Amino acid sequence: QVQLVESGGGLVQAGGSLRLSCTASGRTFSDDTVAWFRQAPGKEREFVAAIRWSVGNTYYSDSMKGRFTISRAQNTVYLQMNSLKPEDTAVYYCAVKNYYDVNYSSWGQGTQVTVSS
Repeated sequence: QVQLVESGGGLVQAGGSLRLSCTASGRTFSDDTVAWFRQAPGKEREFVAAIRWSVGNTYYSDSMKGRFTISRAQNTVYLQMNSLKPEDTAVYYCAVKNYYDVNYSSWGQGTQVTVSS
């Protein structure tokens, strides 16, 4: 079972940037989809971005395309977030599944991102 640890969250002013990291332990990523989700207070968890580890294909929520970039290196997946808005405030989670599975099998504990206006 893979364990995921997120880091890089924090407090930033509107218009600023943050880079989140999701590092795996227990095994290395292979033909997996690694995704970022977020959940704001009182709202449902929503998809942010995903990457297919083996080939690097990326997928984005339409609302974040152009501001957020997902990438991978070694056994870590990154989420570069630019032009942050107060509505981006949420707990950000990474998750992993085999590319061919429907459901994500492992989740990290989350990292808080707070964007002040």
